[in-house]
Amino acid sequence: MVFNVLLPIFILLFLGYLSVKISLINKEQISALSAFVIRISLPALLLVALASKDLHEIWYPSYFFVYAGVSFVLYLLVFLVFYYVFKHKFSHSAVFAMGGAMSNTGFIGTAILTLLMGNQATIYISLTLIVENVIIVTMVLALAEAGLQQQKNIALLLRQTLLKLLKNPVILSVLLGLSLAFLQVKLPTQLHQALDLLGKTASPIALFVIGGGLVGLSIEKIDMESMFLVFAKMIMMPVAVFTGLSLLPNVSKEMLYAGTIIAALPMPAAFAIFSQAYHLDDRKTLTPLMISTFLGFAIISMLIALWW
Repeated sequence: MVFNVLLPIFILLFLGYLSVKISLINKEQISALSAFVIRISLPALLLVALASKDLHEIWYPSYFFVYAGVSFVLYLLVFLVFYYVFKHKFSHSAVFAMGGAMSNTGFIGTAILTLLMGNQATIYISLTLIVENVIIVTMVLALAEAGLQQQKNIALLLRQTLLKLLKNPVILSVLLGLSLAFLQVKLPTQLHQALDLLGKTASPIALFVIGGGLVGLSIEKIDMESMFLVFAKMIMMPVAVFTGLSLLPNVSKEMLYAGTIIAALPMPAAFAIFSQAYHLDDRKTLTPLMISTFLGFAIISMLIALWW
């Protein structure tokens, strides 16, 4: 099973890397493909999967609150360590904490879990994306902007953040899918088929994009900050999610495995984007991002071999 799941993943990663390396396509085109996944194909995948189910089939409060609780606590822990121990600026600490408490759910998570669980994977992906975008990204923006003192009106800042979230196609698709499931309204057949075709492109293109994005990246000097950030994301987070779900009654193995694998995913590409926006040294963010990517695939390979 591990061979059947991981071999197609690594082939797509390699094809993406090779295509950019030999200049078959360039980095700008990889960015366009990335935007297509996040704004078009992934929202289509989530909408179709959620809208085709009843609400009780897609709302797992145990999973949601455990994952949200772990993400929130871990974010605060990493933020405090970078601010008080490593003596970083308030805004920089807010961005570093994102790397320690948020996974690459939209790209790698969608690809791997879909291969493992089929459409059932979209339920866990959707709930996780709500946690990451509504809780973690909001905290990053609020704390980073507060640190820069560019926004003194907290209410205005939160309102602006909420408006950004409501314009996010992924969040919109999840909210719409949940609403349709709650109201038991089915998509028209032709629209369902069209969105289903779009959604099926999300996983392969996402992996291709990740492979292409690796071209030109390298691991710079590894310091204590990078080691702590990678340890928090790649070890503490999956262990905490696994432990939290294990302690609850009536948690299925599917939920336990899905939550742990998502928590063990590498840091998100958005970590590098936020670091550039708030003027962090690229070497401070790209090194842990690269290490977490390689380590993440190793950990996930072991988990798949163990559980599947």
